[in-house]
Amino acid sequence: MNLPFKVAVRFLKSSKGQTLLIVVGIAIGVSVQIFIGSLIQGLQKSLIDKTIGNSSQITVISNKENKTVENWEEKVSQINGIGNGIEKVSPAADSPAFIKYSDKTDPIIVRGLNLDKEKDLYNIKSKIYQGSIPKKSYEVLIGKDLQKDLKLKVKDKISLITPNGKTKDATITGFYDLKVSSINKSWVITSLKTSQEIFNFKDKVTSIEMQLNSKDVFKADEISIKVKEKLADKDIEVQNWKDQNEELLSGLSGQSVSSLMIQVFVLISVTLGIASVLAVTVVQKSKQIGILKAMGIKDRDASKIFLYEGFLLGIAGAILGIILGIALMIIFSHFALNPDGTAIVPLYIDYRFITVSGVIAVASASIAALIPAGSSSKLEPIEVIKNG
Repeated sequence: MNLPFKVAVRFLKSSKGQTLLIVVGIAIGVSVQIFIGSLIQGLQKSLIDKTIGNSSQITVISNKENKTVENWEEKVSQINGIGNGIEKVSPAADSPAFIKYSDKTDPIIVRGLNLDKEKDLYNIKSKIYQGSIPKKSYEVLIGKDLQKDLKLKVKDKISLITPNGKTKDATITGFYDLKVSSINKSWVITSLKTSQEIFNFKDKVTSIEMQLNSKDVFKADEISIKVKEKLADKDIEVQNWKDQNEELLSGLSGQSVSSLMIQVFVLISVTLGIASVLAVTVVQKSKQIGILKAMGIKDRDASKIFLYEGFLLGIAGAILGIILGIALMIIFSHFALNPDGTAIVPLYIDYRFITVSGVIAVASASIAALIPAGSSSKLEPIEVIKNG
């Protein structure tokens, strides 16, 4: 262990109160960074999950008058060959209709979906709170709000009236809750084959829906361009959630910028605080440094003493700050609750972000030590001892 490091440790130990004060200051800065950053990230992830998490993030639709997509199986195969973050691809056959039960008639949208667990974009099976998934033709799922309006039960028979006036009977196998009132009231979900038969789509669909993996959600616009190029069909249009949710994106960007600004100002204040305290330390320890220089220690080594101090303080502060930051996040997620008992902002721990915050804290403390390090190298041992 070299001499400057030993002296740095001795200086820190000799002023325990001052050392503790700096470490706590760094820790508070790091904990605020981690807490605010993780809170914003958790909020953004929650918003994304609730708005587009279990829905189509890229959708292929038809430009033609009949609004149907032909050769959809071939197109699905082509899309699957793209890769690039596309996790699920599923066709859908949708059409407006009316549901009739007893003496009530309501407008609805019949959604024919691929209800295979591995290909189901909406995770319908997990959203069913009563009954089961349709397994046969002309079996349907009804949303929670529509169930309440029509007072429906599992195994009830309903009539679906198509736009051309034809009536098809169907059996209810269960009820779902997608946590969106407008969907729960309007979607009647059935198998792809049943919807095609009801509306005479034959072997056509009305859209091909895609879901991306969580890492590539914000690349939906880029991936949609690749899908369009791959399909090379002038009769189709490729939509993505970013183009359809500009206000949401604007809000998320605003949150990110505000979070970054808070973290930057916290970092600046911590850095200035460390620099000022270590500068005072140079004055306090000037006699000892003068004696060390008189004994032969070089200016470069005298500077290293304070660089080591900054580095050690940064490490101690970063470790304590990370612990405090994670503790704040856990406490917040347990006490800030919705009326139903769920967390207002779900606990989200990004280990990469936390590690980067700790590294930045250590780097900032080391940089802050450059000022007092420069001052110590300029001290003249004779003058310091004479005036000490």
